[in-house]
Amino acid sequence: MPELATVQAWIEEHLPALMARHRVPAVSLAIGAGDATFVWAGGILHRGTGVTADPGSVFQIGSVTKVLTATLVLQLVEEGVLDPDAPVRSILPGFRVLDDDASATITTRQLLSHTAGFEGDVFVDTGDGDDALARYVGLLAQTPQLFAPGEMFSYNNAGFSTLGRIVEVLRGAPYERVLRDRLLAPLGLRHAAVDASEAILHRAAVGHLRQDDGEFAPTAVWAMERAGAAAGSRLAMSAADLLAFARLHLRAGVARDGTRLLSREGAEAMRTPQILLPDIDQGAAWGLGWELFDRAGRLIPGHDGNTIGQSSCLRLLPEQDAAIAVLANGGDPHPVFAALVDVVLEELAGIVAKPAPAPSGAVPADADRFVGRYASSTALTTISRTADGRVWLDRVPHGVVADLGDLPFRTELVGWRGDVLLPVETDGGMRQPVAFLGDDGAGRAQFLHTGRADRRVAS
Repeated sequence: MPELATVQAWIEEHLPALMARHRVPAVSLAIGAGDATFVWAGGILHRGTGVTADPGSVFQIGSVTKVLTATLVLQLVEEGVLDPDAPVRSILPGFRVLDDDASATITTRQLLSHTAGFEGDVFVDTGDGDDALARYVGLLAQTPQLFAPGEMFSYNNAGFSTLGRIVEVLRGAPYERVLRDRLLAPLGLRHAAVDASEAILHRAAVGHLRQDDGEFAPTAVWAMERAGAAAGSRLAMSAADLLAFARLHLRAGVARDGTRLLSREGAEAMRTPQILLPDIDQGAAWGLGWELFDRAGRLIPGHDGNTIGQSSCLRLLPEQDAAIAVLANGGDPHPVFAALVDVVLEELAGIVAKPAPAPSGAVPADADRFVGRYASSTALTTISRTADGRVWLDRVPHGVVADLGDLPFRTELVGWRGDVLLPVETDGGMRQPVAFLGDDGAGRAQFLHTGRADRRVAS
């Protein structure tokens, strides 16, 4: 395919310099267009050892794992053993969060589309035993409900851990075993590891985290807790293997050997919009597992992932039977991912790049609506206003994310689109728009939303 050759030439010419500019130690990528495949890997897997990346190297794919978990769930739906619109309690009778009414009504569909409404970043280590997920779901009883189920979108890791437990109960086996038996093995993924004990058998990437001096160093912890496995805390694979999974969805649920692992209807349902997202320059909508990005009026299925110093990016072009999978292990990889996705979309689908959000310098007109404190289980964010009317954001991480290296962040916020403001400073190489949603009854925003809905709390 001539277009793929053009993409290959661009990558070989530009990617090493992009990696250096954004201080990314290693990148591995795989692009498929029809039956053609291009694989590239370069850089250092661990700056302490100097081991280099090759096409077989495995990187943690982070939250892209959620699409694999969603696929396992849709398999159960197709077998008739799971009703996505029945309460979760029909499978997990003991499931509950802090709100009793929500506990009784939350559905599997809402978990898949991040609309269940309870606090989603519940990072608790419940051990490495096969009971890790069962114990984790039991701990959700003290998790606050942010909004009514189905009301809006808020990214929810805990919801996907709950889906992992549903898979375990209905299959009668630990999540990792089901994942291997139902997806990894049938797809022939030979460079995939469900935990560190398997990853060590491969050429494994190690994450690199930003230090107080701004430099990036290898992390001392390779992966997060087993209870988060279904949400993306541990799964690692090569870019080529991740592309093989993407092709399962491009080809309507059929593996490369002809085995059907998901129906055409199931694959299409996963990328059918379930909920619209706020205007925060992420996806336009969310399906059943897939995030749906609006590019030139087309919805592009995809997902991103971040773990401890490792990141991933997956995008599909169903009409072109094409996909790109990119993996990295530190630095500021997101501008690198964006550049790679842009060149693939333009060359393979004729979709031109859209400009990244840029600060206007305009002082927000309705600052009183935004000022206050907003909390989640991982951070406290304070929005303040100075005497000259300028608006500032101060985010202080706490809990597990702070322990794993997330640093405080301060920036001025300027006007962008109505109640969506834009940070002047970049964070991780990108500017994440900040939406202020709802009304607390006094004309002030009820939520600060950057993909997760952080609720206003007393000052």
